[in-house]
Amino acid sequence: MFARTAPARPRPRALGFWLLVVAALVFAIVAVGGITRLTESGLSITEWKPIRGAIPPLTDAQWQAEFEGYKAIPQYRAFNSQMTLEGFKHIYFWEYCHRLLARTIGTVLALVLLVFWWKRWIPRGYGWRTLLIFALGGLQGLIGWWMVASGLTERTEVSHIRLAIHLLAAMLIYGVLIWTALDLFALARGGITRRARMKALPALAILALVVQLALGAFTAGLRAGYAFASWPLMGDSLFPEGGWQAGTGAIANLVSNPVVVQFVHRWWAFVVAALILLVARATWRAGAPGRAQLLLAIVALQIGLGIATLLSGVDITLAVAHQAGAAVLLAALIWSAHRLGQPPHR
Repeated sequence: MFARTAPARPRPRALGFWLLVVAALVFAIVAVGGITRLTESGLSITEWKPIRGAIPPLTDAQWQAEFEGYKAIPQYRAFNSQMTLEGFKHIYFWEYCHRLLARTIGTVLALVLLVFWWKRWIPRGYGWRTLLIFALGGLQGLIGWWMVASGLTERTEVSHIRLAIHLLAAMLIYGVLIWTALDLFALARGGITRRARMKALPALAILALVVQLALGAFTAGLRAGYAFASWPLMGDSLFPEGGWQAGTGAIANLVSNPVVVQFVHRWWAFVVAALILLVARATWRAGAPGRAQLLLAIVALQIGLGIATLLSGVDITLAVAHQAGAAVLLAALIWSAHRLGQPPHR
């Protein structure tokens, strides 16, 4: 009785549109995640309840129970022992919004894929990719809880390494969504069955940006942005004396030393910018000057936001704009990379 007898009627444009809607939701959760980190809200919810957690506390007793759970972790005892219930509600709000967005993303994606599968609207060759996106979303939920769990027993904050993995996983999903949508739009426009391929130059630029994203997550997780509120110098010199911890290894300094992390994050940005400049030039020559100009404008704005964030002493509005700008830059870079990787017209 549940057999599907209707012929397949692929709708690549509609599927591409819905994947971009999900990508927009991922962008939103990246921005809210930045607020959550900057307001120290990420550990306010100390249990992982994927279904029941969708409903926030509604009674005084429920709020008190949540607050008691927060009081049991090291962060409360170390930094927030004077916090009131009203103060707890403020940090709870951002973590709740973050988790609610995650649930929304999973629900929207699942419903869209279910409908398109049932109606046989998914174009041939795209079924496995949509399932991959859904699987990555489920994995991201596990990574998110793995990250939160790192700050519930011994640490007073989440592991900055797990924070970086959580951010990069979100960006991976975001990038795959956008690339797949662009492939679907190309299929809808001209029936192009040969999908775009990632070429070496944009791949190198994306890899450099991924490194910068990881450094940004380290900077946030270690509070390294507060180390020096000056630019281009760090205090009175390009690199402060004693900033490199000689007693630890190079990897430990690059990953866990706040001074070194901030220094590398500052200057690696210009390596990324140089590679993006080359991608923009190639995109222009490929007949897409608008994409090239947009890409250059976004990278310039992103560097400006990074400098402004430092000089402001990590103003939360600028810092969140800087994190959101990284997601916008990734989208623009993928857009140009897709144009460069499209098969030639016959």
